[in-house]
Amino acid sequence: MAIETEKKYRLDKKLLVEYTTRLNDLGAEFAYEAFEENYLHRGGVLDDRNAVLRLRKTADKTLLTYKEKVGTSTEFKQQIEHETIVEDVDATEKIIDRLGYHLSVVYEKHRKAWHFGNVEIVLDELPFGVYMEIEGSMKDILTVEKQLGADELEVETRGYPRLTAKHGKTINGVVEARFEKTTAA
Repeated sequence: MAIETEKKYRLDKKLLVEYTTRLNDLGAEFAYEAFEENYLHRGGVLDDRNAVLRLRKTADKTLLTYKEKVGTSTEFKQQIEHETIVEDVDATEKIIDRLGYHLSVVYEKHRKAWHFGNVEIVLDELPFGVYMEIEGSMKDILTVEKQLGADELEVETRGYPRLTAKHGKTINGVVEARFEKTTAA
């Protein structure tokens, strides 16, 4: 069983720039940058298990992820996570629908990711805020947190779906947090 362990911190735009510089100065290896659209589905057994199915679409690929909350830590988020690349997004969406799951949350984000030691560090910009996540073992997260000087940051215990529910807009029964679209003049 794959268990994802991560710790999330709330940042502002100034700290986003500072942590980007720190990661580069510490020699973290830049992994990728992506714009993501995340579609979360709930219902039935997912609700019973405190779980979710997520379709994450980027320019390069779409991933289907099953996440189920485990653990009781207040600082660390721990979830069972199974993920696979989706070849046919339309068929996958139809399968999810036919299984009785419904779209409940949609959120967009700009993500930049680095590898540093045994952890992955991501800097995320969402329509409602800026966040940093460190993913790895609890021990490795705490070690890197100190190296980055992040042990003084405000820890965010809510995941992006709950933050979207708080800050997003309900459209046709789905809570959404999307960036404003700009039109060229």
